[in-house]
Amino acid sequence: MPRPTGRVLTLLELLQSGGTRTVAELADRLGVEGRTVRRYVDQLIDLDVPVESVRGRYGGYRLAPGYRLPPLMLSDDEALAVLLGLVACRRAGLTTTQGTASETASAKIRRVLPKHIARRLDTLLEALAFTDQPGKFATPDAGVLLTMAAAVRHRRPVSIRYTDRDGRRSERTLHAYGIVAHARRWYVTGEDPNIGEDRTFRLDRIADARTLPGSFEAPVGPDPAQRVLSGFATAEYRHEVTLRIYGTVEQIRAHLPASVASLEEHGPTTGENRATECWLRVELRAERLDWLPPALVALDCPFVIERPDELRDLVIALADRLASYARQA
Repeated sequence: MPRPTGRVLTLLELLQSGGTRTVAELADRLGVEGRTVRRYVDQLIDLDVPVESVRGRYGGYRLAPGYRLPPLMLSDDEALAVLLGLVACRRAGLTTTQGTASETASAKIRRVLPKHIARRLDTLLEALAFTDQPGKFATPDAGVLLTMAAAVRHRRPVSIRYTDRDGRRSERTLHAYGIVAHARRWYVTGEDPNIGEDRTFRLDRIADARTLPGSFEAPVGPDPAQRVLSGFATAEYRHEVTLRIYGTVEQIRAHLPASVASLEEHGPTTGENRATECWLRVELRAERLDWLPPALVALDCPFVIERPDELRDLVIALADRLASYARQA
């Protein structure tokens, strides 16, 4: 028969699963009487675990927010899920500047894992392979990230100190629409009310964020993720490229994603069927053009280069090289 301490921990695990648990339900799960459940609850309260009593017909006990994190009870599968999530976040760069936090959290969980679960985890990690290479990522400050999240939720303006890619520093006011994780970086998108235009900022380049008085209305139109992608596609770069490509949206997006290029139908309307081939106008901006000819070759679709002429020359040069390679014995 389980010892009383074991039942107290089981009671904590039941309460941590959420909702209000009746005394009768808890007594049945623990195999004890109702007054024993109440005694176990008193023991948790003595340990500063914030258990509160709910009165009424459907009353019972539930966990309330406390001033500190109570002992956390995880099932085997939950512990594995948390540890794998921490591994994935570290590799994807979706962590804050407190880079050791995920490592110490992993170490704390692994330290208390039962041996058979630790062996399962080690077996999985040994068998797991990643197609991407781990690297160092510019990660945002946790305080900035949480301040931005609160500003998005409550529609409050924020003042930020920002350093752009050229090292120029500025202080701006932002009406933040949303936070977006894209290509291993964190971004915040919103309107700069001083100029009345949408802007996207990398969170790791924000040194400070302060909530300001007032509020703003949520915008209509694209969601934050679409705003970030379209912002990348229309950003100011050295070259402006316009193409006409005959194919499907899926074919083109496989090589020219929304973060790179914008698409619109060119010619007769074909409706919303993304699998229908038609002439599509593709516009993008790029600092360099040398990556575009191979992308157009990979598309294997008819295309017309409207601008710039430099791209046409690069495509012809690539075609000549491919033809010469093919003629070699």
